[in-house]
Order: sequence, then C-alpha cells, then structure tokens
Amino acid sequence: MTGPAADQFPPPPGNPPPGNPPPGSPPPGRPGPPETPWPGTPREPQTPLPGAPHPPGVPHRPGVPHRPTVPPAPDVVPTQMWPDRSGWPGQVYERLFDRRIVLAHGDLDDEAATSLCAQLLTLDAERNEPIRLEVQALTAELSAALTVMGVLDVLRVPVRAYAAGQIGGPALGVLAAATERRAYPNAVFKLSEPRLDFEGSATSLSSHEQQVRTMLDTLYLRLATVTGREVDEIRADARRGRYLSVEDAIGYGLIQELARPR
Repeated sequence: MTGPAADQFPPPPGNPPPGNPPPGSPPPGRPGPPETPWPGTPREPQTPLPGAPHPPGVPHRPGVPHRPTVPPAPDVVPTQMWPDRSGWPGQVYERLFDRRIVLAHGDLDDEAATSLCAQLLTLDAERNEPIRLEVQALTAELSAALTVMGVLDVLRVPVRAYAAGQIGGPALGVLAAATERRAYPNAVFKLSEPRLDFEGSATSLSSHEQQVRTMLDTLYLRLATVTGREVDEIRADARRGRYLSVEDAIGYGLIQELARPR
C-alpha cells in the first residue's frame, strides 16, 4: 500500500508553505520591522549615550559609568552671611580676657548679662588676681543690671571698674557693685529711671508694677550705700534725670577717683 503524497497533507499551522512568500511580507534581502517580544521575554539592555541621564526604573549596569548632569557654576559668588570671628573683634576680646580685662558696653539685656556673668565667674575661678571691668557707654535693663550686681557681690577677687562714655539708668548699679570705681575724663553719668514697656490685664499690671518698685528700691539702696546719700535723694535725682560729670560723680560719691595713666 502506497502512502499519500507529500502535497496531500496540509502544512503545519504558522509555517507558510514553500514557494511564494505570503502577502504583506517584506521582500527578500530587505529587513522588516522589529519583532515585538512576547510577554516575559527579557530585552537586550542598551548602553546609554555618553552624557545622557540614566533612565528611571532601569538598574545601572556595572562597568558603565553614570554621568549625572552638573549644573553650570553661578556667575555671582554668594555673599558671606556670617562674619569671620577669627579676626577683629574676636581676637581683641580674647587677648583682653587673657589679661583679665572684661569689656561691658552697649545695651545690657538678659542675654548680654548672662555672657558678662560667665566671663566674670570664669576669671574668678582661675586665680586670685583682680579683674578689670571696662564699663563703656553702657545702658542696662533693670533685671539684667540686678543680675550682674548679684554676681559681682559673690566674687572672691576684687573688681576694678573703669567708666567711659555716658553711663545711665540701671547701669550705674553695675558700676556701684564694683570694688573700686574710676572714670576716664570723658565719662558722663546720668541718674534716671528705667523705661519699662509691658501690657496685660489690670491685675497683671499691678503685680508687675509692684515687682518693678521692689527692684528699683534694691538699685537705689545700692547707690545710696555706695554714695553715702539717702535713698529718697537718689530716687529724686533719678526722676528728674540728673547728669554728673567726672568731678560731680566724685563729689557725689559714685566715683572714687579719676583714671590715671598706667
């Protein structure tokens, strides 16, 4: 029994029969469109062009350097916001501190009073030698002045104060708390009441006013003890804003003597 001829069986599915190409296929010798891979088939990784950003989501291939895009440098150099404290006045303050000289100037608030007290306590703990306190054009808040006065009262070593410029208000208490008090020829002293700004309810204002009066009595009592005058006289001079020159301050008892060349 003879078998069937080869042309009698249909070609398997997916394989075109030999002979002419199926309609729509590219002619022989010319490449066709890229084949679409089946789902799950890995693609051949492609090397990115030099300088091109790495595509997101695609892991970086070892051996291929990643070159991030670098923004161009700005034409204007940014301004330095914080001053260089290695020069003046930092070095000047350090050299004065090494010679046991402390400078108190400007407006003495609570923060400045804390710094001033820290310097005084540090020098007092180092060795038993006098401290020179330079009080120059100093104004002070009432609470800050009383804070410094309290520290000056507990120091073991003497404090020699030198006054320069205009010193007034509660800052006179800092000067009065020193062991020795001298003034430069250009010094001016003003007995005046501190300016207070506060707000609140009537009860809180009354309580605050009573506290301020107690603090003022402490300040005036110290000035009266140093000068040998009555507290009421000190209070009256402060209310009318009395100015004192160096000679007047010596006669008033606030200053002991004029500063002389060393």
